[in-house]
Amino acid sequence: MFQSFFNYDNPVWRYIGKFGDLIILNILWIICSIPIFTIGASTTAVYYVTLKLVRDDDGYTIKSFLKSFRENFKQATVIWLIMLAAGLILGFDLYFFFQVVTGNSIFRTVFTAAIGALTIIWLFMITYVFPLQSRFYNPVKRTLFNAMFMSIRHFFHTLGMLAIDVALLILSYFSLYYAPQFTVLVMLFGFPLIAFINSYIFSSIFKQYMPKEEGEQDSSQLRPILEDVKLTHPSQPEESKPEE
Repeated sequence: MFQSFFNYDNPVWRYIGKFGDLIILNILWIICSIPIFTIGASTTAVYYVTLKLVRDDDGYTIKSFLKSFRENFKQATVIWLIMLAAGLILGFDLYFFFQVVTGNSIFRTVFTAAIGALTIIWLFMITYVFPLQSRFYNPVKRTLFNAMFMSIRHFFHTLGMLAIDVALLILSYFSLYYAPQFTVLVMLFGFPLIAFINSYIFSSIFKQYMPKEEGEQDSSQLRPILEDVKLTHPSQPEESKPEE
């Protein structure tokens, strides 16, 4: 009994080992994100590892992170800079219409609603875009399109992930004042904990877009939400990338 319990293949120890991997990932993510413009590549690398963890596809955490960081650096950086610029513009617009434009004019109401809708779409896209970059080969434009498309197509999954992420951030904020000991855990795991939780949902979503076996219908093409017409946006899965 005790021998089986202390066996590393025991599910309990394997899961504990994954939390150790998250601590390592958090250190790597912080270091590699310090230049700011590299946040996209480091976030992609985190999702590359966490998606492997939830599939029980164990490997060398540091080696896998650095492999993804190096291979996705250029494209993930471009995506990050695009999303950062869009986020800054939306943030400025929201500030402008809430703080500068006064009164209850129709103009203010319409444009505030429009910017609010665009901000929601931005949140949806940034939730998906780096996991997609870590898992599929695609050009920047197609990755951005796929992020928007999939976030809307899997609307309730998207809302669930955003709710979990916001709840963890709020919990972390209040822990600074009411439970400092919990803050230590937050600092240990950091963003990779959010990525790890999200990866369980992403893993089930991405399965729907992986290529079928030879002779079966190819499901790697992203299917439209409300129409029967197929989109011609094939995504090559991460498994076809060179192994580390």
